[in-house]
Amino acid sequence: MHARGPDTVTSAPLHALLLSDGKPGHHRQAEGILAALARLRPVATTSLTVRRRWLVPSRTLAACLNLGAPASLVLRVGYGIAGASLPRADLVVSAGGETLAANVAAAELLAAPNVFSGRVRRLAPHRVSIILVSLDRLATHTNCLVCLPPSPVGPRSAVATPRALSERNPPRRVGVLIGGNSGAYRYGGEDWQRLIHFLRDAHRSAAIRWLTTTSRRSGAEVADAIAALARDPSCGIETFIDYRTAGAGSLGEIYAAADAILCTDDSTSMISEAIGACLPVVAVRPMLGRLPSQEREYRELLVAKNWYRALPLAELTTAAFLAALAEVTPPADSALDALASGLAKRLPTLFPSAGGAKP
Repeated sequence: MHARGPDTVTSAPLHALLLSDGKPGHHRQAEGILAALARLRPVATTSLTVRRRWLVPSRTLAACLNLGAPASLVLRVGYGIAGASLPRADLVVSAGGETLAANVAAAELLAAPNVFSGRVRRLAPHRVSIILVSLDRLATHTNCLVCLPPSPVGPRSAVATPRALSERNPPRRVGVLIGGNSGAYRYGGEDWQRLIHFLRDAHRSAAIRWLTTTSRRSGAEVADAIAALARDPSCGIETFIDYRTAGAGSLGEIYAAADAILCTDDSTSMISEAIGACLPVVAVRPMLGRLPSQEREYRELLVAKNWYRALPLAELTTAAFLAALAEVTPPADSALDALASGLAKRLPTLFPSAGGAKP
């Protein structure tokens, strides 16, 4: 079903510097960039957490770079990093606005190309070699590449043609990715009770088994409630990954075993990662909150492609969930392969023989 990915074009490792703001979603996107490139060439990664000094706004750092301020000064004043301390790197990657100025400054000091996932806003776009964006209308410069938000998760290599899921043919196992309050959404106690009631009911009525995980945004009360649910055999929770002990990046076993994904709608990264795993995705929204316009536009794109559906938690029933799943057809091709191909074409000095690589 899925392409195996572009052939590796060289065995020499690519030395990459991953700059992280410490936010798991942004870190995962940067890891996704490198996972795509690893399909073309071995990658040796050095990760560096960067913290912008709160006295120096991001817009000020962008203005300094635009005006030609020394990259070493931007790193030292903005992040407290000495340019001479940077490790050797052939490429600099990051995601999230708090890393942008550091990304550009480090790339300049290392004389390396750079890749950034997100909007560059006030920064002159030519300071970034490749800008990854999720919507066509945001690709306003020739160095923009439109793709799903990057994720290191790819499709299961052994997956057969997926079953068409419906009320008559429910999934056997569903991954449940639980987020929490965000800038857009506020989950209340009633929302979580509706989700818990649904998990019980769908297991009893449709024999669905759950592969469940919380996230850093879930909070102790929600995590404790799901942990208690997992101890009740009548609820069908086969796997419970508690973020408090497992940490980030622990979803591989869920993607590998699930037939579909149910997730809270607060995390674009979670939704995109599940789609990148070539799984059908249904998201649930709380009573309070509204997505920003760009996020709504991205969700509308996913709906138009039939990769995703969303339901209010107030309307979440077994029948509604299965009806939504019946409308979803996950992508047949690997987003990682497509990203690898796009990056290789734009970084010919790093991938000189990848022009024929096929996604």
